[in-house]
Amino acid sequence: MDWLQIVVLSIVQGLTEFLPISSSAHLILVPVFTDWDDQGLVFDVALHIGSLSAVVLYFRHELVSMVASWCRSVAGRSTDEDARLAWWVIVATLPVGLAGLAFQDSIETVMRSPLVIAGGLIGFGLLLAYADWRRRGSRSEYQLNWQDALWIGAAQALALIPGTSRSGITMTAGLLLGLNREGAARFSFLLSIPVIVLAGGLEIVGLAGADTEIEWGALVAGALFSGLSAYLCIHLFLAFIKRIGMQPFVLYRLLLGVALIWLYGGSAS
Repeated sequence: MDWLQIVVLSIVQGLTEFLPISSSAHLILVPVFTDWDDQGLVFDVALHIGSLSAVVLYFRHELVSMVASWCRSVAGRSTDEDARLAWWVIVATLPVGLAGLAFQDSIETVMRSPLVIAGGLIGFGLLLAYADWRRRGSRSEYQLNWQDALWIGAAQALALIPGTSRSGITMTAGLLLGLNREGAARFSFLLSIPVIVLAGGLEIVGLAGADTEIEWGALVAGALFSGLSAYLCIHLFLAFIKRIGMQPFVLYRLLLGVALIWLYGGSAS
């Protein structure tokens, strides 16, 4: 891999992992629009490690409180808002974990076409537009209940379809359930932690026993660039989301989806 490919893929992963525009779609489309070879699973793992490090670092104080309170609740001592939030993250992760195991083969083959990505970008983009337009919620992520967590988790499972966007669909569900924009975004970012861990774990299992040449310099650079861009993305998104809303991201999704249909629609007929 050359340095241009490393930097481009790392920044694309770091930004699109947390913006509601679909990271999987963009990582699939980069090789489509360039003559680069597939970056491989090892580099994908490095990119996910960078994104994971960024979100853990950003929410480090909340995570420490959540883990400590969750452990106290398991021990039967007390259950406060931090413990409940930790439980809701676990509940909301279960559907995507089960769906990923059940449909992994289909996701990795038939669902990776540009037209499937276009459909996901446009269809779920319009749903995000509706959720943001009609939002009347004022709840934060700490005011969720287990039913909310389960619904958001079920929505998150749809993100296995390329073009849907994990962050986009979970924010959409949060808004529809009455969360404010910041609450929907923050819960979505917290949900990314177990999802990235699970996805990275599956990729590592797939690499077990494989005779793969490792370019350590490329992996370290990829994780670093991905982590830096992801951290900046989280910070700026949460700083401006109350003012700008979701509509700029919806417009981007629609334009990209239409462009993909225009480019690849004829070849499908």
